[in-house]
Amino acid sequence: MRLVRTAEKGRRWIRNVAAFGLAGPLIVLGAGTEIPWAQAPGRVIYMATVEMKGGTQKEKEPYPETLLPSGAGYIKTPPNPAGRWEVSAYQWSPGTIVVQQGETVTLEIVGINGDVHPSTISGVVDSFTVKRGEITRVIFTANKPGLFPIICTKHQPNMQGTLVVLPK
Repeated sequence: MRLVRTAEKGRRWIRNVAAFGLAGPLIVLGAGTEIPWAQAPGRVIYMATVEMKGGTQKEKEPYPETLLPSGAGYIKTPPNPAGRWEVSAYQWSPGTIVVQQGETVTLEIVGINGDVHPSTISGVVDSFTVKRGEITRVIFTANKPGLFPIICTKHQPNMQGTLVVLPK
């Protein structure tokens, strides 16, 4: 696993372009602008951490007393004094990523909901962490075909996606 620090790579790219006398186009782009397409090798896939949330009033729909599976992935809030109850679940969006064997892939993941998502892609990437308000770039080469779970270890059991690696 390798996380790319984009700000540093962006500055290095700008410095190299300026050194070769090609600074003119950078004025149009802005000197401090990150240029993600110049930084990420291979294919870039954009993802997000999201929290699906729903709720209602107990007069419209009774509060379900049935317990949800244990873990921080599901949250069920009992009715408040006004009678409103909610349920939420964390997930990856999109939940399924399809790539070709041998392809170099950059997952660009923005943290939207949930403060932190310590994660893994079993058999592909040992660990990475997505934080709310930040972008995490996970770069790997899809060496072998198969189905590989994308798992947030904090929001189990449901915050799981699937990396599908198709054979050559």
